[in-house]
Amino acid sequence: MATARHHAMPLRDCNVLIRTLARRGSFARVMAVYYDLRARGLVADSFTYPFVLKAIGVMKLSAEGRKAHAAAVKTGFRWDAYTASSLVEMYAALGRADFARKVFDEMPRRFLVLWNMMIRCYIRCGRFTAAVALAEEMERSGATPDRVTLVTAVTACSRAGDLSLGRRIHAYMDAVFGFSLPVANALLDMYMKNGWLEEAEKTFEQMAERNIISWTILVSGYALAGQLDKARALFYQCTEKDLILWTAMINGCVQHGSFEEALSLFRNMQLQRVEPDRFTVVTLLTCCANIGALDQGEWIHQYAEGRKMKIDAVLGTALIEMYSKCGHVDKALHVFGRMQGRDATAWTAIICGLATHGQASRALQLFEEMQISKVKPDGITFIGVLSACCHGGLVDEGRRHFQAMKEVYRIEPRIEHYSCFVNLLGRAGVLDEAERLINGMPVNKDTMPLFGALLTSCKAHGNVEMSERLTKRISEQDFPNPGVNVLMSNVYATASRWEEAIRVRSKMTHPTVKKTAGWSSIEVKGY
Repeated sequence: MATARHHAMPLRDCNVLIRTLARRGSFARVMAVYYDLRARGLVADSFTYPFVLKAIGVMKLSAEGRKAHAAAVKTGFRWDAYTASSLVEMYAALGRADFARKVFDEMPRRFLVLWNMMIRCYIRCGRFTAAVALAEEMERSGATPDRVTLVTAVTACSRAGDLSLGRRIHAYMDAVFGFSLPVANALLDMYMKNGWLEEAEKTFEQMAERNIISWTILVSGYALAGQLDKARALFYQCTEKDLILWTAMINGCVQHGSFEEALSLFRNMQLQRVEPDRFTVVTLLTCCANIGALDQGEWIHQYAEGRKMKIDAVLGTALIEMYSKCGHVDKALHVFGRMQGRDATAWTAIICGLATHGQASRALQLFEEMQISKVKPDGITFIGVLSACCHGGLVDEGRRHFQAMKEVYRIEPRIEHYSCFVNLLGRAGVLDEAERLINGMPVNKDTMPLFGALLTSCKAHGNVEMSERLTKRISEQDFPNPGVNVLMSNVYATASRWEEAIRVRSKMTHPTVKKTAGWSSIEVKGY
């Protein structure tokens, strides 16, 4: 009803209405009131522009932003500190740091709020080096920073990996400003993210006050740095844990392969009556996928649905990967069918899952649907596509997709792509083409799977001559690999050339030659 009565309002009342609507998040209605007052010949002022410019930034109205900027210039309000800082904030939201900097440079007097807003703009637009440079320019100008400036500048230093200014801010805070928890946390985060773990711990120990953010930064930092024991000790040292801290510790365990510990932490978190959110759920599903814990994964899926969590691209992809890796590709397909906003990662996950389980035709069908949907495939997508062709023995299809990857999508093939294609050609008996494909490649640890795949195909098709050529190439590089000897001896045995098979096998009795033992794991009663 409020907006229905604004047509006769004076500018002052329009400004009050615009401010109220902006604070409620009704940005479309903000713009409606703004258009109306302009149509009635009213001139927007410094009480109008900040809220209108915010609405334009939130709604990503680039053309309207330029018009509002022009109107502010025409009416002289661009020199107003609040209007200028709002213009910078709007251009930051629109991703136009260059326009924001022009506004900043044109200001005859740079207020502190404008410095802060411009540094934040650079950070928001991913221009971290420029943000650090501007903070240093502010330092040289003699402008007195506040706590917001210090936090923003330290954040810029952290993202840019430039600790020289950050350390000066640390010294300035100690000498002039005194302790500030937000600044101290920003410094702690800067040291952690840039690998200065000792300095971070020293800062943490010297902090007069700590909050849950301080503990989370330290736990996350040590976990990401691979020091899981240190992260674990700090985690248990913290007496009041929130969801973010629990998730950080669980995520650290998952990243470093401690999957059982991650699930144990989750169970303890539930005992403490801490409710997991979608980020925790995604981390736990990744954990279940890696250890094949289907029962736990299904329970987490049911939990997410019970909490009405949206099955978007992130959560949906995690569910697809969990069900695929646990052998239930039909359930993965069901999740994919219900997903909202499928991105390239989601399409790739289901295509790879189907390919792994030998459902080649369905995987390739979905790849065609992906292309029709205008979703651009990436390198991992093509690993799934080529793997599907390999499982289905579709040589012509595989060759076509391999060429399209290079020529249409401009994706440079990696070892994984070559391995899939060599496998495909080898299984189909097209050995000469497979050998030509790897002839120009060096023999090293990365390319050994290609040679191993072709040797396996040579054994299957009884091509002793090609096997000998490949083995010779490997031996010339002085690249020890007992698996090659096993494959070569099997090739000879298949061809009934027993003397050569025994001769190759005898090389493996040397004490320096060791064959890696295999292992497997199973799930029993959910563990």
